[in-house]
Amino acid sequence: MHLLKLLFFILASFSHNVCSGYNTSVIPITKDEQTSLHKVPFNLEVLEPNQGPYLIIDLDTPYAWKDIPITNNPVPCDVEDGCRHPVRCDNDLCKEAKSYINPICPTPNKTDCSMCIVTPLNPVSNACVVSNLTTDLLRPYWTDGRNPVNSFPRWPFGTRFVLSTAPKSLDQSFPEDVRGVAGFSWSGLCLPRQLASTGVTNAAKFALCLPSSSSALGVTFVGEGPFYFKTNPNVDLRSYLSYTPMIRKSSISLGYYIKINRILIKGTPVNSVPKGGSVKLSSIVTYTTFRSDIYKALVESFSNATAGIPQVPAVEPFGLCFKDGALGSGSVPHIDLEMESENIWSVSVENSIKQVGNGVACLAFVDGGLKVTDPIVIGTFQMENNFLYFDLENQKLGFSSSLLSRGTSCSSFNFNLVESYTYQMSSE
Repeated sequence: MHLLKLLFFILASFSHNVCSGYNTSVIPITKDEQTSLHKVPFNLEVLEPNQGPYLIIDLDTPYAWKDIPITNNPVPCDVEDGCRHPVRCDNDLCKEAKSYINPICPTPNKTDCSMCIVTPLNPVSNACVVSNLTTDLLRPYWTDGRNPVNSFPRWPFGTRFVLSTAPKSLDQSFPEDVRGVAGFSWSGLCLPRQLASTGVTNAAKFALCLPSSSSALGVTFVGEGPFYFKTNPNVDLRSYLSYTPMIRKSSISLGYYIKINRILIKGTPVNSVPKGGSVKLSSIVTYTTFRSDIYKALVESFSNATAGIPQVPAVEPFGLCFKDGALGSGSVPHIDLEMESENIWSVSVENSIKQVGNGVACLAFVDGGLKVTDPIVIGTFQMENNFLYFDLENQKLGFSSSLLSRGTSCSSFNFNLVESYTYQMSSE
């Protein structure tokens, strides 16, 4: 039996069968109702309600981690056991992981070379522990852009995936069904790069389309596409995209940054916005956060542009609120971000106004204070129902602005599985 398991593991890693046309991975995204965090199933498959486990999407984490045990058995564990061999310290994967040691994490003690010691970080609580790098098997869906297929002949039990183990204590502050983090950063061990290394898709590119509701699935794609939603079945979503350069703030930074020239409301620039200032994209921060001077200028400009709408006392964490019933159709102006490329990312009312109850709606941006690392951090509320395409190879970001204005949303991918497909032998 052990030899059979080992054979399957080898086949999973080295078989050359490739499905024709299914060259992009597709992963469902769920929004947690209580925390507004967005999560993906650990096995990357569609789950029934109240199932799990999930991993939080994080655009900064260098590698995935999950609260799984590690084993020193001579062969891999059963797939359902959720445990794998430790990675040795002299493995290239270990060297890659160790290049991302977070300075706020504890310094690992020296050990023998049988394990790779790493420091997984909880991006919500900023808690960090010393743990081990290991491997597991994932069963990602692959798609032709329209429907997913649930398995590849190339990997009868899944594709090998490198991640860190972690104790359950590191899950604190997460939703109950979340047991770790999925890294979508610049790192060589991030989930998109690992899926790209399978050879089915060799593109280190991924699309993120966050749902605005916990009752409907959003979607992330890993690969070049095409991408189709069932509401507009003949339109490749790549045709909606405008682009701007995407940068790393420093050689050790793993997060995604873009530069903006200015912010405009009704065509009028907002004061205090530095031209060419860097803007961070965050999947952990809910509402876009501004340094205090920029925030005050934005609130003043938006207040002037909506002078005819009755204001009410602000509700924390927001600084400008309105009488909800007075927000008629077309009365709320777009907030336009002019990118370094001079293309416009337009923030429409669905991404700028938050209904907070009791007849109150607020401008959904927050004051981050004067002493902030990044003057502008775009949060998930502003990303929801926007199609974002992260091209790591060409270092550019594609953005659609709100899909709602085009009659579709991030919950419009058809996750109905295609059970049969043809495959062919690939040449190497």
